[in-house]
Amino acid sequence: MLIQFNFSNFKSFRNETSLDMSATKITEHSNRVISMANDKLLRVAAIYGANASGKSNVYEAFRFMSFYVLDSVTFGGIGTKKKRRHHLLKPFKFDRSSPNEKSTFEVLFIDKADPSLKSYKYGFSLKGTVVEEEWLFYKAKSGREYKPVFYRNKEANQLDFDKIPAGQAENIKTSLHPETLIVSLGKMLNVSIMQMVYNWILDNEVVDFSSDYESLFRSNKLPKDFVDDGSVQDKVVQFFNSFDESIVGFEVKKIPVEDDDVDEGDGRYIIHAKHKVIGSNETALIPLQEESKGTLEMFSLFPVMQNVLENGSVLFVDELNTKLHSLLVRNIILTFANPEININNAQLVFTSHDTWQLSNNLLRRDEIWFTDKDSNGVSSLYSLADFVDEEGVRIRKDESYEKNYLLGKYGAIPSLKTIDFLVGY
Repeated sequence: MLIQFNFSNFKSFRNETSLDMSATKITEHSNRVISMANDKLLRVAAIYGANASGKSNVYEAFRFMSFYVLDSVTFGGIGTKKKRRHHLLKPFKFDRSSPNEKSTFEVLFIDKADPSLKSYKYGFSLKGTVVEEEWLFYKAKSGREYKPVFYRNKEANQLDFDKIPAGQAENIKTSLHPETLIVSLGKMLNVSIMQMVYNWILDNEVVDFSSDYESLFRSNKLPKDFVDDGSVQDKVVQFFNSFDESIVGFEVKKIPVEDDDVDEGDGRYIIHAKHKVIGSNETALIPLQEESKGTLEMFSLFPVMQNVLENGSVLFVDELNTKLHSLLVRNIILTFANPEININNAQLVFTSHDTWQLSNNLLRRDEIWFTDKDSNGVSSLYSLADFVDEEGVRIRKDESYEKNYLLGKYGAIPSLKTIDFLVGY
């Protein structure tokens, strides 16, 4: 379970930034708080802010961290015929020093699969395409301090393996490339603690709802066992019925594979949605790709939500409100917030412009986050629970969050000017 995500010098975020899933000592929606190990954690975090304020950059930082962990073993040519292109790191560019300084990414999390519920702190720093630092620490359930598993520092020429067997440590040292993370390499070399960290990151889902390309790709990706298991199709129907009861089933037809080089199991399928026919027991077939964009978005979301809810992992969504009605977004939030449904304590982190969700009836103050950008182009991230107004007063739980946000009380809104320059042409 995610405790905290920290990063610095990435895109518009120059300074150290923290998204903290820890619950504060506020009293509203107390059933949302999960007691795990020595931590009290939340299942939901909503990030708001003006266009270009940095909302999506928080998402991009988490996505970049995940991508680098999952793929860095290929960057040095290990296990591949040629190096992969990975020059995706984008440090802060609006000053002279930051582009030449390291960017840092770190997660604190609890391994729920381990009955001892140890906490871990894993992170790395990059400069260009080279790993400058990497570290993994752990803390016992009753422990107060994190203890090292390994630590790596390029500048100090330091590589310490405190909790890795000598043979495995030597294999890592022999194969390690400057561009490759130890966790990525250790997973490939079957080092159990590295596999745990790698798999924790792998189980998370990172989704960009604002990308039409990604939405199209995901909507063409069928849920696991959807073709052969009618019960899976029934679950998708139930999922659709939470917002649209007109779809009552699916018809699946396989397109024959003519290429001898293609495995028979890799064939393509035509999916039709079965709709009710008024005044009849019959159904009408509509090609799935002709359904509304919102329906396709929800179809693409089904396997993602199923995965994180079953695994108790993290779903990080950019622009959750895109193509979805506000009530549907609210329903998704409540699914994660409800302990009776979300029994594995999956977490939802999302960015949005949908201020209708900014309600004390839906979200706790420590579940609401804002991004703001100053006149130098530097973004900041802060929680409503920590926000103090101009008079030094904290936000009350009975305030109208949406109204006050739009009035600019919490910052993180656009500074607008009239568009009169278009007139007169």
